[in-house]
Amino acid sequence: MPRLDEDRIVQLFASALNVEDLDDVAILKAGGRRFAMKCDMLVKSTDVPPGMKPQQVARKSIVSCASDFACKGIKPLAAMVALGLPRDIDKKYLNGLAGGFAAASRQFGVKIIGGDTNESSELVIDCSMIGLADGRIPKRSDAMGGDIVVTSGPFGLPPSGLKILLEGARASESFRKSALSSVMNPKPAQKFGALLARYFSSSMDSSDGLALSLYSIAQQSGVDISLHTLPAARGLSEFASANGTDENSLIFYGGEEYQIVATIPSARISLVQRIANANNLDLRVIGSATEGIGKVYNKKSLVDRRGYRHFQSNPLPR
Repeated sequence: MPRLDEDRIVQLFASALNVEDLDDVAILKAGGRRFAMKCDMLVKSTDVPPGMKPQQVARKSIVSCASDFACKGIKPLAAMVALGLPRDIDKKYLNGLAGGFAAASRQFGVKIIGGDTNESSELVIDCSMIGLADGRIPKRSDAMGGDIVVTSGPFGLPPSGLKILLEGARASESFRKSALSSVMNPKPAQKFGALLARYFSSSMDSSDGLALSLYSIAQQSGVDISLHTLPAARGLSEFASANGTDENSLIFYGGEEYQIVATIPSARISLVQRIANANNLDLRVIGSATEGIGKVYNKKSLVDRRGYRHFQSNPLPR
């Protein structure tokens, strides 16, 4: 019997609960308004790299939800945070967490209004966020043949940062600084989503890796995606070469970028590029979609459908 992975577990519960629309956020209609809802859980053993300060841990737990809202162009309003705390946690660490939540609240424009605490064997933080879903919300499943595939920035820095932290990988000072910052202080593409999401035909957050994000859009939309350019971070090729690592693997399968992956109708791409240029957004055109069966190709070579998945063996923790 195949081992259950994250996808199979989600499908099991979705089937039992008759949930058909599996996307980054859920939309709830109430009182003539539409509200977006999202929850995300951080677990210390799988989501917290060594050396991460408690302020950064708390902030990261909010980033996950903020990033999923950003890819849909949704402005967050409020969040509730549930904490599972080990018995031996000290007051200094708790103060650090509190400071991190306060900083994230200010930075991402989301008011933390309450939550819950309980005892657990390790630190667990669950963030539940709500926002207003005004206008059209792009889904994963609405890409069309002829659409242009874009990202909100580069890929490859977080897995490189983890290699530096966990394996002592060599890097230039500037690349090391960028890679470690991407791990310790990830930045959701809020401005990018706020200005451009209205033009997306489909979109999603890339925290599980570029390959899985592209496959999710391709398979749920019934298209094939062909890439002509990879959104490599500056200095990534040199880092990969110096450490005997495959550059494409860092781009496709590492995850943790919190970038937006989206498709845009070809008739709108010139307008989107003008808006991006006027607002200093790092819009990267990487490929196109065609009618198909859910495959992803990089210059005619089939991309593996893999990335970060809970309940599987992963080479690097999130």
